[in-house]
Amino acid sequence: MNPTHLQPPDREPRPDRRGRTGLVGLVRAVPIRWRILSIAALNSLVVLVLVSLIWSGTRVLRTAWDDVRQVRESDQILALLESETGRLQNLIHRYINQPSPELFAEILLLREAVLGTLTNRASTDPMLSGSVEELERATERFLGGFGDLRALQTTIKATYENQVQAPARDIAALFAVIAGATGQRDALILPPLGRAREAFTAMLVAANSYYLSLSQQAAEDAQQNTETIERTIPVMMDFADNDLQRMALDKLKLRTAALRDGLQELTDQLAKRSDLLRNSIDASQAATIAAIDALSVKMRQREQKAQETFDRTLTGISRKVLSIAMIFLGIIITAGIIIALSIRLPLQQILAAMHAITSGNYDRRVAGTEAKDEIGAMARAVEVFRENAIDKRKAEDDLRASKEKAESALLELKTAQQNLIDAERLAALGSLVAGVAHEVNNPIGISLTVASSFARRATSFEADLKADAPLRRSQLDEFVRSTRDAAQQLVSNLQRAAELIQSFKQVAVDRSHAERRQFNLHEATDQIVASLKPVLKRAPIRLDIDVPESLVIDGYPGAYGQILTNLFLNAANHAFPDNRAGTISITARPRGTDDVEIIFADDGAGMTSDVQRQAFDPFFTTRRNEGGTGLGLHIVYNLVTQQLGGRMMLESRLGQGTTFRIIMPKTATGGTAPAAPPIDGNLQWPTRTISSS
Repeated sequence: MNPTHLQPPDREPRPDRRGRTGLVGLVRAVPIRWRILSIAALNSLVVLVLVSLIWSGTRVLRTAWDDVRQVRESDQILALLESETGRLQNLIHRYINQPSPELFAEILLLREAVLGTLTNRASTDPMLSGSVEELERATERFLGGFGDLRALQTTIKATYENQVQAPARDIAALFAVIAGATGQRDALILPPLGRAREAFTAMLVAANSYYLSLSQQAAEDAQQNTETIERTIPVMMDFADNDLQRMALDKLKLRTAALRDGLQELTDQLAKRSDLLRNSIDASQAATIAAIDALSVKMRQREQKAQETFDRTLTGISRKVLSIAMIFLGIIITAGIIIALSIRLPLQQILAAMHAITSGNYDRRVAGTEAKDEIGAMARAVEVFRENAIDKRKAEDDLRASKEKAESALLELKTAQQNLIDAERLAALGSLVAGVAHEVNNPIGISLTVASSFARRATSFEADLKADAPLRRSQLDEFVRSTRDAAQQLVSNLQRAAELIQSFKQVAVDRSHAERRQFNLHEATDQIVASLKPVLKRAPIRLDIDVPESLVIDGYPGAYGQILTNLFLNAANHAFPDNRAGTISITARPRGTDDVEIIFADDGAGMTSDVQRQAFDPFFTTRRNEGGTGLGLHIVYNLVTQQLGGRMMLESRLGQGTTFRIIMPKTATGGTAPAAPPIDGNLQWPTRTISSS
């Protein structure tokens, strides 16, 4: 930063400046935070004005709404009263026609419900409290009429039983006495007696019908049939031929007259009941309904008035809110445009200067550095940035040449390193080829010797067959036995050679082709170990393998073979020097559902802490004078972490052996190693860990 390049803050603006003109120039004299706060203050003022206006209107709206709500509650009470009184009227009519204890109990319950509605709800309702007295009087008349009607109904029932049914039973008995006192079938009294009985039966039917249905025709039929019985009594008196008949006819005349009077009394009482139903029950219920309808009309008028007040107040509030909102909206928009221009115009100047700097045009100076607001400070900072960019470009030009030289040297170094890694891999594969060739040579040589011996024995046996001397059974048995022994040796040695060649073939194919496929870890381990047995024969090393047969890996078997081969050769060369005896163990276990843990351990010489820290570094070796390249473990580390997507840990103590722990996914990721998951719920394994004592 060069402070001499900054323009003084109190310097007069140049004539070509256009940002600070008129009202925008005046606004720029105010800091940006105060400009933004002014907009917030205007918004807050609008909110306060609108809130006060809405609050004052809300009180009126609440009062109108309370009236509407109260009117609707009163309507519900009136509708309930109308429904209860109508139902009570229907029950009373049913009870009069068909009296029953159940109907009477239901009437009493409904009566109490009507009175409870009037007493507990209608009288306490603010809308109905002043008009409920008339409704109570009409309801009391309605309910009081039911008591009178019930008393009259009791009287009607007694009249029917005592003055109609009782004389009818006596008349029926007298008819039986008269018929029993008639000794001859052709007696002259029998025809009028039959007519009287027919009229009596018709009278009973008409009387019962009139009592149950109040049919006027049934009443007239009952009176006419009674008169018919009375007219036949004098005729039967003339034809009576014994004292018993005459005495029965005298009593019949008296009971018929009593029946006629009873029917007349019943007619009068039923007419009175009809008048009572019409005047006390139906008229009172109609008066109650009329009172309810009148109250409903008042409620409707009050609800309409409250609704008009509600609508009028809501319309007034809406107009005032809209007017105030429009006024303040115009003020806020005008102020916002002015403030936006006071910010946007100088920012555009700074943005143009930044574009010029990013495009490499450092000759254009930043405008607005003389302003006193925050944007002026930004302009001065951009100006400093421009001057620093000029200095930086010069330094970058100097560094670019050095960088190109360093990148060229690094590329040559990486090429050499890759060539050495490829050479190490080919060397390991070449060692594998030489060992397998030596291993296969033994069974093939033995097979060749056995085959040659068998050929000579077959030639000798053929000569014995062609000779003139007879062939002994012992010679035949000897040839068969030797043939069987030769065949067994040939099959055994050739099968051994075939197994070695097949194992080497699969390992060599996997090693030379980085092909991804699913493979059985147990079978792959056995094939790799079979290819390494020549090394085992050169040194007294015991090999323990514990790999489950059910582990299937979706990955790169060639990379896995390269890992085991390099670890095995590293152990044979470094852990057991000078043909030292020892043990190498290879153990594999599933780790959770997605990973596999492979442990390669030896009980050899171990490593020092310094060697452990550099074990995976490229070109580090403790036997450089003996031809070591230092790439074996480096290749193993790269294959585990990059191609298989796993993690690797080294543990070693001097004189106590070395353990390599490899955790790789069952499905190779083919990239860099993922983040280390937790071990046993607590610890985490890093991608590369070294421990020593």
